[in-house]
Amino acid sequence: MRKTILSLCDHSGNWPRFYREAGYDVVQIDLKLNGDVRWLAHLSKPIHGILAAPPCTAFAGSGAQYWPAKDANGETLHGIALVDACLRCVAIYDPAWWVLENPVGRLRRWLGPPALIFNPCDYGDPYTKKTCLWGRFHAPVKSPVPPARVCAQGSWVQRLGGKSERTKELRSVTPLGFAKAFFLANP
Repeated sequence: MRKTILSLCDHSGNWPRFYREAGYDVVQIDLKLNGDVRWLAHLSKPIHGILAAPPCTAFAGSGAQYWPAKDANGETLHGIALVDACLRCVAIYDPAWWVLENPVGRLRRWLGPPALIFNPCDYGDPYTKKTCLWGRFHAPVKSPVPPARVCAQGSWVQRLGGKSERTKELRSVTPLGFAKAFFLANP
């Protein structure tokens, strides 16, 4: 029987890519693709691992100046509901391993300290974007490269600017070097 990976809130599909290529059955759930993790019906098969990348717009430290407005307009509550739904999947399926990703920010207020903090350049992608991981998983083996400076602020991620949906999508794509290292450490 093929192992099943549940990939939650991952529009790009980068994170489960190496599982899919290795023959795993990947169930990918995302608001922009095919559904809302909060409405995910019970899957009647064992889940081997869970990758969760809930939207960071209400949590990322880069948007701290907007937190009070996001708290007031319900965006933070919406974000917490998505995080809770991902964690509900962990509780229901009790996978061999699970991980929840979000950039450095205030999610630790609700989840406690992360198990791991990394930058994409730690795993071969030459840019920085400090990211936290919570869960029960084996830490990926690092293969660091120097980050490329493309602007005064640092990496291309900071250079993007703006609040468009496309910009948010580009910022949230899982770096492939990290995705591969995670797959190798958590088969």
